[in-house]
Amino acid sequence: MKNLFSILILSLFATFAMAQSEDEKIELKNVEASCGQCNFGLEGKGCNLAVKIDGKAYFVDNVGINQHGNSHGEHGYCMAIRKADIKGKIVDGRFKAKKFDLHPAK
Repeated sequence: MKNLFSILILSLFATFAMAQSEDEKIELKNVEASCGQCNFGLEGKGCNLAVKIDGKAYFVDNVGINQHGNSHGEHGYCMAIRKADIKGKIVDGRFKAKKFDLHPAK
């Protein structure tokens, strides 16, 4: 019975630890920002802002694709891959932005 209790406690701890690791906090980081569907190969309908963090693309929440100008304009997210300084969290496979500073177009 003692072994069963120990296994149960360890199992609960492991489950809790794995659930915590799903939310990855991103401190200030310079990344690529663009349309997830047009330029990063993400699936979805329409055009949605995404960032590439360590080579992996994530859709962005809390910042709209047209928030920094027309996404289909000359330097828009659908037409160009831009640089941005970001801060936030990856939650359930999406980047939840707390800070999103787009660099000027070159």
